[in-house]
Amino acid sequence: MNPKKIALTFLAAIGLLGGAGQATAQTQTQTPAKPNVVILATGGTIASRGADSLALTDYGLSKGLKPVGIEALVAAVPEIEKFANITGEQIFNVGSSKLGIDNWLTLAKRTNEILASKNVDGIVITHGTDTLEETAYFLNLVVKSAKPVVLVGSMRPSTGMSADGPLNLVNAVALAASPAARDKGVMVSMNEVISSAFSVTKTNTTNVATFKSLDGGDLGYMQKSTPFFVAQPLKRHTVHSEFDVSGLQKLPRVDINYTTLGSDGVLVDAAVAAGAKGIVNAGVGHANMPDVTMQSLKAAQQKGVAIVVGSRAMSGIVTPTGQFAEAGFVTSMMHTTQKARILLMLGLTRTNDPKELQRIFEQY
Repeated sequence: MNPKKIALTFLAAIGLLGGAGQATAQTQTQTPAKPNVVILATGGTIASRGADSLALTDYGLSKGLKPVGIEALVAAVPEIEKFANITGEQIFNVGSSKLGIDNWLTLAKRTNEILASKNVDGIVITHGTDTLEETAYFLNLVVKSAKPVVLVGSMRPSTGMSADGPLNLVNAVALAASPAARDKGVMVSMNEVISSAFSVTKTNTTNVATFKSLDGGDLGYMQKSTPFFVAQPLKRHTVHSEFDVSGLQKLPRVDINYTTLGSDGVLVDAAVAAGAKGIVNAGVGHANMPDVTMQSLKAAQQKGVAIVVGSRAMSGIVTPTGQFAEAGFVTSMMHTTQKARILLMLGLTRTNDPKELQRIFEQY
């Protein structure tokens, strides 16, 4: 290019020349394109209706009131359009206490299909709160994308006084649309708090501040629908995970045995008889249990059942030492028993070796 053409090109680029320069300046002042966020609806309280504004615990199908579909859910909160271009899909419409493993596999596979599109920047999944932490952790292990995936729900139905669903949904969409949320693993956005799927758990039956991260701490907070991160998840997740459900139609059966004073091994024996491939024992304190329970667990292990020992306490770490290591049991580390069950189910799709399973529990 000759010097004259170079000069004209430069002047046009900085807007000091008419024609092309003006067009460039106009382009630079256009509003940037909004991210594209897909909302996958699965049901739960956020999609439920009550008989009146004070029906905060008795609502939904149990009262003969049909749940709200994805179209109505999105239309009720037009503010989400401020943060992203929204499309929605009703995966299923079920209270989370009624979900099964087949629902998880359907949701995980569809999530991965959608995230594979270059035209999608993030996903929000509306979900009932009863098992929200379990679905979040399952997806955290099997989603194959660094794009944001945010689970959200509500503690009060859409018809309830001071319903928390609308603002929760706005914040979830804003979080999923934010570039800062990439590669944070699957997140839960509730009550203006951003939580990691690894550490979050439901701690109260009805309070809107029920979701807390007792040991791992919160990832960040939503302020004016803007995410402010204060931590980064260090456990393996999503694109860093070795688990893949793309070809799975079911998961190995894993049962939980809850230890109490004076409990025995009857339920452990029953789990083995029912075909359990793994058992998570929710012990007392640092995974302790009665001798008779220990004997049943050892007998189950001899039959090829994988044994993970954890604690019924809501926080703390169960380390792979002492009598449990000597017995060849896997210890749950910082996983709650319900999340230990999920990790063991997925772990058993790859190995039954206690040492390999222990590695998995330490890395995830």
